[in-house]
Amino acid sequence: MLIGALLFAATPADVVFTNGNFYTGVPAHPTAQAVAVAKHRIVFVGTISGARRYTTKRTKVVDLHGATAVPGLTDAHYHLSAVGEREISFNLEGTSSLQDLQRRLKERAKTIPAGRWVVGRGWIETHWSPPVFPTRQDLDAAVPDHPVFLRRSDGHGAVANSMALKLARIDKSTASPPGGEIEKDPATGDPTGMLKDNAMGRIAILLPRATAQEDEQAMLLAVKRSLSLGLCEVHIPGNSWKEIQLIRRLYEEGRIPLRIYDAISRNEAGTLFAKGPILNEFDHHFTLRSIKLYADGSLGSKSAALLAPYEGETASGFMVTTEAATQPILKEALRKGIQIMTHAIGDRANRSMLDWYETAFKAVPPSERAVKAPRWRIEHAQLVAASDLGRFAKLGVIPSMQPSHAIGDLYFAPSRLGMERLSEGYAWKSFLRSGSIICAGSDAPVEVGDPIIEFYAAVARKALNGFSGPGWHPEERVSRDAALNMLTKWAAYAAFEEKDKGTLEVGKLADITVLSRDIMNVREAQIPKTRCVMTVIGGEVAYTASRRSVET
Repeated sequence: MLIGALLFAATPADVVFTNGNFYTGVPAHPTAQAVAVAKHRIVFVGTISGARRYTTKRTKVVDLHGATAVPGLTDAHYHLSAVGEREISFNLEGTSSLQDLQRRLKERAKTIPAGRWVVGRGWIETHWSPPVFPTRQDLDAAVPDHPVFLRRSDGHGAVANSMALKLARIDKSTASPPGGEIEKDPATGDPTGMLKDNAMGRIAILLPRATAQEDEQAMLLAVKRSLSLGLCEVHIPGNSWKEIQLIRRLYEEGRIPLRIYDAISRNEAGTLFAKGPILNEFDHHFTLRSIKLYADGSLGSKSAALLAPYEGETASGFMVTTEAATQPILKEALRKGIQIMTHAIGDRANRSMLDWYETAFKAVPPSERAVKAPRWRIEHAQLVAASDLGRFAKLGVIPSMQPSHAIGDLYFAPSRLGMERLSEGYAWKSFLRSGSIICAGSDAPVEVGDPIIEFYAAVARKALNGFSGPGWHPEERVSRDAALNMLTKWAAYAAFEEKDKGTLEVGKLADITVLSRDIMNVREAQIPKTRCVMTVIGGEVAYTASRRSVET
């Protein structure tokens, strides 16, 4: 069928993408062979012969040679600048053991003058033997003459060596701050070196600041990597006004083709309230209309706020904020038309945020809001009590979830939660059944940031090597259609962009991701082997893979 042919029959196309296996995301017309684009928007979706009606001598024709194409993929939770920083900094991703961590640390320290900081990120102990947090003594043994600060992969915990703790004036008499923990040896009372959530700030303020040139380099590297993975848009869950200004300058200079939906961090919420939302700037490339809040920490760092204690322990994690401090922000956001995105991992944190959202909704009725249906989000929603699950849809709150968290966390989640509570974890299918939609992301650089991994995790709920263990609850898998929606049309809805993005339809922006395999039909084990062939944003090719990169 020729979709929109009558309406746009006289419109000459700037570019036609033809001979493709297109999945449109439109139930009435789910597949197509060609897409025609004029002035960055789609003017035709349908057959190859139908697309010829839009082709003139000036039209660029791109032959996809039968490759699969989907609506432009979106990562709905993506720390863009941190992805770039990972590319240029001390990257501890893939560290296989404590000894491997020490070896990498020694090698890194050789490149840095004595007394200077060694800062890194990306270690995660859950696959080590034994799976225990490193200590200051472990770092001291490797590097005694540098202050060292190494963030865990999730960013909610870090380990510091003795020199770094001394510089931060952290000792056995130092109390943990609200919303954080300075972990201490139960026998001696001395700090172990592990700092969680708000406790990390005592060292973070001492770290050397990146230069403006380094910030720009990191941002451009992150954009380049994102395009190569097939991402047309990312949602940044919280950054600074300084970083926002950098992004806008790079847009002005024509150096960023990637679309960005942004949220400002809580400590600069007043700036957004004062200036108001920025909508569809740079021809629908940049929007700032959200504030990022935090409710708790992470499951891996044992700082997620739980309703019952961690397995075999008396502690149940902690909230990093209070309702009294949060309600004024929530109510002002409703009045100013600002979306709220709140990080909540544990079941207590998720219940608390639903309660706080509901209180704000009652205090500021639709008649007093700038946006009647505010589409507030909870980022992660990893562990949600069964009694709270339906409240998301009832309140209009969108769970923004990261499928790859499950296939990583489920190796260690039983040791944190016990087997019984795992039935309420990473409950994608249950959310959909309750009436919610889910926007999906990766939380990169906590995870790799590849949308194909997120798609696979959502439909397979297995590790990349096919492993699935007790407590992984395969019944929470979703269909391939749902997984694609999570990365396209539902992500667009979560950003108020469903009229412009998320499906391949006439009138929408021509964002297309072209893939090396048909992810909607290939065998499950083949999905992770899929590569991005081409990334198209507004009808313009922003990335093309080399033949070698597609084949590897």
